[in-house]
Amino acid sequence: YCSGGRQSFLSLASLDLQAGVDCYGAFVTGTPPEGMPVQMEPLKHLTKDLTGPLLGLFGNDDQYPSPAHVDELEEELKAHGKPYEFHRYDDTGHGFFAVDRPAYRPASVMDGWEKILRFYGENL
Repeated sequence: YCSGGRQSFLSLASLDLQAGVDCYGAFVTGTPPEGMPVQMEPLKHLTKDLTGPLLGLFGNDDQYPSPAHVDELEEELKAHGKPYEFHRYDDTGHGFFAVDRPAYRPASVMDGWEKILRFYGENL
């Protein structure tokens, strides 16, 4: 989730993995806003190196990644012919899997877990 989603993308591009899941990974595309304490480079240039399919779960109310960032990643995946499956959830923002946060969205989470289990079942 979040930075873990970014690390999942990075791992799928750097290691010989069969599949990866990106749950709202920030800054795979796009850059952190000015003043953010940690600055990082986007990872989209590594898309060509992905070793397996990518499942992405995103909230349409998220800022990082925003729907435009998700669109940008989707275009990059298409351009490189990489297999992927993206799902976007309305009325859902960043951190929607975290049960201890106001952003928690049970319906999105239940659907997301079903998709994760199916995706790994098909690809591992």
